[in-house]
Formats: sequence, structure tokens, C-alpha cells
Amino acid sequence: FKALALWLTPLTIWLGTPVEEMRRMPACGLRLPPLRTSANHTVTIEVGLLKEGEVPKPFPTHYKDSWDNKHVKMPCSEQNLYLIEDEVSRWELIQTSLLKKFTCSRDLKEGILRYNVSYAKKWDFTALDEFCNKVLEDAEAQHLFQSILPDMVKLALSLPTLCTKPLLLLKQKVNHSVTLSQEQAASLLANSEYSSYPDINFNRLFEGRSPRKPEKLKTLFCYFRRVTEKKPTGLVTFTRQCLQEFPEWERSPKKMPRLHVTYEGTIESNGQGMLQVDFANRFVGGGVTGAGLVQEEIRFLINPELIVSRLITEVLDHNECLIITGTEQYSEYTGYAETYQWARSHEDDRPRDEWQRRCTEIVAIDAFHFRRFLDQFAPEKIRRELNKAFCGFFRPGLPPHHLPAVATGNWGCGAFGGDSRLKALIQILAAAEAGRDVVYFTFGDAELMRDIYSMHTFLSERGQAVGDVYKLLLRYYNEECRCCSTSRPEVKLYPFLYSAVESYISPPEDEEGRGLDD
Repeated sequence: FKALALWLTPLTIWLGTPVEEMRRMPACGLRLPPLRTSANHTVTIEVGLLKEGEVPKPFPTHYKDSWDNKHVKMPCSEQNLYLIEDEVSRWELIQTSLLKKFTCSRDLKEGILRYNVSYAKKWDFTALDEFCNKVLEDAEAQHLFQSILPDMVKLALSLPTLCTKPLLLLKQKVNHSVTLSQEQAASLLANSEYSSYPDINFNRLFEGRSPRKPEKLKTLFCYFRRVTEKKPTGLVTFTRQCLQEFPEWERSPKKMPRLHVTYEGTIESNGQGMLQVDFANRFVGGGVTGAGLVQEEIRFLINPELIVSRLITEVLDHNECLIITGTEQYSEYTGYAETYQWARSHEDDRPRDEWQRRCTEIVAIDAFHFRRFLDQFAPEKIRRELNKAFCGFFRPGLPPHHLPAVATGNWGCGAFGGDSRLKALIQILAAAEAGRDVVYFTFGDAELMRDIYSMHTFLSERGQAVGDVYKLLLRYYNEECRCCSTSRPEVKLYPFLYSAVESYISPPEDEEGRGLDD
């Protein structure tokens, strides 16, 4: 009977505010000012010719080079020389190597190594060989070598006519944006074999026998097939945000935001129009071009224009985040980590804003890596994570009613050792301070969903402000964690918070059990 009752009872898959009531872009956003180049914004297309549905024109008309430590050193630069027996133009060597006809993986390997001779004994192409010879059907392999790769070569060699303006590097301690076209992003990615750019190099995808590699290659080749068959027409903006001042957390009067929490769905699919959190590595993209295949890497694979951020973004400091607006999703997938599989091509129908960017805003915030569970409850670590999340959620000058909700989940948990209940609370507090609501995905964990909802409801109903909760977190560290002799405190965080709040809100009782105020 119990089993029958469970079967007949509808499962609760979400709790809190209905997701339909949460603010989303473009509905909640302000109208954008005209797009233009400025001291803190590099724009690489002709803004006067920008029209909906048309491929943006590069600006300037002719290639301009900047071979210095402030800009991306482009492979097509005249100063990019290669020493074999004598100095030769590396770009000429790249052109002659890639324009040869490729009929198998061995041809492709030899072509890449012609302009990377020094890596001939270091780079391993086992995964590429097995992908072409064992994973792909004969017709698929034929299509790869006769159609997709030749189109990728054309795209790569179009670099000097597509990316004519030097790309400014997004360096630490500098607030700056770079806006480029999706076509320019594709050309940069097609050049990613170029060994001077190890951060976006695909050579690590070609090595070893990991079952992850074929699925990654399927996802990326799907992207290149799509952008070479039909040129994309939008723009993408990469913004490095560095904050110098942060809230005085213990004094914050902000109340809890609205919360929708669910154990079904994903940030990218169900958080459309919201600020979508990338659980980032401080080197953005993490292991996307290597063996990594968790939340950040998956997002970078299905939205490959994100990988361009690795080319231009210096490692993130504690007071910085990277905001990427306008990337397009090209693939769908199933599974996670070892079970990840490319499923099919995806048609992204998200609306575009006035700058012709998809209304998809992704923020890369890197959580701290905790090797000891108890370390994350220390005051300085709590502040660090609050500040990092706040940096990602805060938009100077924008009032709350123009800010979409934050779509997030178990940020910094898993391999980074974060406690999911603490991390949920930290993100809720940071969102409250930034003026945003929260849509939280627990990725199949129904118990976590209920725990987060119950804690949020409890704090909200008892009028607890951000500062109140912050001080309770400090109390938890001092009373339960600081002198703990084991790896985990005896009292868990949420039970402690329930007890602590009730003890100072509820009136003390007399000997007969009556409140003294009765």
C-alpha cells in the first residue's frame, strides 16, 4: 500500500516562487545605448552597418597588427616568424600546410605538425585517430574529410580578413569589454591549433584513449559544421568586471530574495533569459580543451564561442568575474562527466538584443578549492565566496527591477570540496545584496531541494537580513568548527541555524513551560 500511495502521489519537483514569475531578459532589461568603441570597450565590427540577420562587417577594413603584451598575438602577423633552418613566415607555413588535401587522420596530423615541428615528439594524436577510424562510420568520416575540414581550413585562413582589429587582452585589475562577431569567434577557434596559444589549443583533445574525447570531438565538429554551412550573424561580448569595494556583510539590512528551487532541469535549458552561472575555474573554461567534462566544460562545449574567452582572459583574481553575453548553443547532450554524450545539433531560438547578441548572459565565477571540509567555514573564506558571488551578480547602476534572476546550482561543490548547503546560502545572500532573485537547480537531489527551500522559508518568515545570517555563519564557525577535532563538525550547518535563530527570537520559558511574555 505504501508503494501504491507513493506511485499515486505526484512528486514535488520544485518549491518556492513559480519560475514563471522570475524576471528574465529581454523583458526586464533596459534598452541598450548605441554600440561603439570606447576607452573600456573594444568593438571589432563596423557598427554603422550592423543589421539584423546580416553577417557583421569587420572593422577596420584592412588588417591592423599589434604584436605586444597588451593584445592577442595573431598567427597571421608579419612578426610571427618560425625558425626551421632560417626564419620564415609562420602564417605562410600554416597556409601551405593546411591547404593540402586531407583524406585521413594521418594527413591531418602531418599537416598540423608541419608548422609545429618542435612538438612532433610531444603531441599524441591517438584520440583523433580512434575517432576517425573507429568511432565514425565510413560515411561520417568521408564527410569530415571532404566537407567539414576543408571548410574549417577556409575559415581559419580567413583570419586576416575577418579579425582585422587587434584584440585587447582582458587583464587583471582592468574593467574592459571586447565585442566581436560570431564569425570572428569561429575563425579564432578554427586557428586553435596554433601552438603559441596553449589556452585554446585543441591538441590535448587529440591525445590518449579517454572515452570522453570522442564525445567532445563530436560536439565541436557539430559546431564547425554549422558555422561553415551557414555564417552566424550575431555578436558576442566578453566583459571582465573587477570590483574594488564590497558590502559590509555583517551590517547588510537586505532581506531574502525570492527563490525557486528544483531538482529537475538545467541552468542552460530552464534558466533562459536569466543570469546563468558558470561554475568556473580561475582559468576560465577549465579542462574544456583537455579531459575535463563537468559543468563548466560542458557549457563551453555546447556554446563553443565561450572558448574564445580562454584566448583573451587572464586568470581571475578574487575580486573579478567574466561576463559573456550573446553566445549561441549549437549542441544538446545527455549525461555528465564520464556519462556525457553528444546527442544532437541544437537550434538556438533565443531572441537577440539591440546589439544582435543572443539574450544569453553567462557569468564565470570561480569558487575556492577546499582541501579540508572545515576550511570553508572560516570567516575569511566565507567573505571570499560571498564577494566572488556578489561580483558576478552585481551590475553597477542597474536597479533590481531591471536585473534578471540568477540561475545557479551547486557552485564549487564536487571536486572543489564545497558544502552544497553552505554554497546555496552564500549565493542566496549575494543575490539578495545584488538585488536579484534566485532559481536554484539541485541536479537530481530532491533532499537538497527541500533543505534549501525550508531554510530560505525559515529565514524569510523570521525576518532575517543578510547581515543576520552572515553573523550566524561566523557563530557556526566559532562554536562548531574552529575547535573541531574531526573532519566534520558534530552539528551540521542548517540544524545549527534553525536552533540559533529560534533561541533569540522565541521568548524564554518559565518553569511551567509558558513564555514569559504570556
